[in-house]
Amino acid sequence: MAENLFDEDEKLEKGSEEVRKDFKGLLGSVRKFLSDLLEIRSNTDPVATKDSIIADIPFKGHTSWILISSIFIASVGLNANSTAVVIGAMLISPLMGPILGMGMSLAINDIDTLRRSVKNFVVMVVLSVVTAFLFFYFFPLRDESSELLARTKPDIRDVLIAFFGGLALVIARAKKGTIASVIFGVAIATALMPPLCTVGFGLAIGKPLYAAGAMYLFTINTIFIGLATFLVIKYLRFPMVRYANSRRRRFIARIASVVGLAVMIPAGFTFYQVFQESLFKKQAQVFLAETIELYEFTKNGRYVDNLTEVNFDDGENPYIEVVCMGNEEIPENIINSWRAKKNSFSRLAEANFRVLQGGKDDSEEKFTYVSELYEAKKAELLTKDERIRVLEEELANLSSAASQQIPFQEISAEARINHENLAELGFSYKIKTDFNKLDTVPVFEVKWKQGVSSGQLEKDQKKLADWLKLRLQNDKLQVKRVAD
Repeated sequence: MAENLFDEDEKLEKGSEEVRKDFKGLLGSVRKFLSDLLEIRSNTDPVATKDSIIADIPFKGHTSWILISSIFIASVGLNANSTAVVIGAMLISPLMGPILGMGMSLAINDIDTLRRSVKNFVVMVVLSVVTAFLFFYFFPLRDESSELLARTKPDIRDVLIAFFGGLALVIARAKKGTIASVIFGVAIATALMPPLCTVGFGLAIGKPLYAAGAMYLFTINTIFIGLATFLVIKYLRFPMVRYANSRRRRFIARIASVVGLAVMIPAGFTFYQVFQESLFKKQAQVFLAETIELYEFTKNGRYVDNLTEVNFDDGENPYIEVVCMGNEEIPENIINSWRAKKNSFSRLAEANFRVLQGGKDDSEEKFTYVSELYEAKKAELLTKDERIRVLEEELANLSSAASQQIPFQEISAEARINHENLAELGFSYKIKTDFNKLDTVPVFEVKWKQGVSSGQLEKDQKKLADWLKLRLQNDKLQVKRVAD
């Protein structure tokens, strides 16, 4: 009996040992599979890769004309809002060479290559911006197309595209037998050329904010492509450049380290800022979806979602601004409840919440007029800032008119008592413009009794006009006499 139990225990122990061996074998197989799948060092040619990157750094002769041509093509494509033409310009652009050169030189401690890369990179950027500026300055058609405006404000996706695009590019360049399709794809994805064209466009039309936003996007692309190059070259263990003088070698190594750190710090800060803005906007969209987008107007009102503005402003003065049109005013207690809900979101608590609405005027005609004005000018107002500006002007006019609503029944009764020669009194609003702004003017139409002398009529009409302006506190008010 005891022998049988001992045999069974021995069998169980042998079975457990076999399971452990099988499991270790499985882990080893998975590890080997992943190693074969992801390992890139064995198929890398450091010497050929370094030579090919250095060969793309110089900027003169043919490369200069290729860059100028690609800038013109990209500018025309952006101006015509043609994505296909912009892609063509990105494919022939030589901007990527000096950026890879900067990343590689920092990684291998090659100060001479770094100096050449920086010099050629600066020349390329200046030439690109000047070429784009001249094109947009002298070209008669300078519409703010969506392709242009898309390059004026980067977000977290642009950072990720630049970084992973740089990774793909330098890995493709390091492989024995370069993958050309990858290089072309990265040139399209990272889009270095369109932001520089947009910088020239912003300067040409006198809008430095466009230029600053586009240059910020270009800087993000450049920094993160260079950072990706630096990390991959370090991972692949490219041989460091050695100097005969050990003191010079240590000095160069320190300079390269400082420059590399100086590049990585703003890259990290940029990523953090853009990431924070992305989280802010995400919470803002959830907040809007749970508040104003669910609000049901009972009368003639509507929420204009495409005019909603969510502005992070680097966290200094963030705000959320929504626009409502119509003759229905959202109750203040509802807006206050929305503000309270906004404060429940961690990233929206400090943001200002504003509701622009035209509900303080109960004139359906005015609402229709503002709606038609907006629709008529929508094609011209391509930016949210311009849309908000025009809409604010119109809403201000409507609010001003609403605050001066005429109590016509009271006015007519008082006028009849004060002016015995008054036969009829009419009232209407007149909309007029000097082609700079619109204005709404209240107009009273007066009919006097027959048989009254002209001198007395002029005196009575002046007295009535002065009284109405004082009574209604409106100096723009007009009184017109209606002939019999």
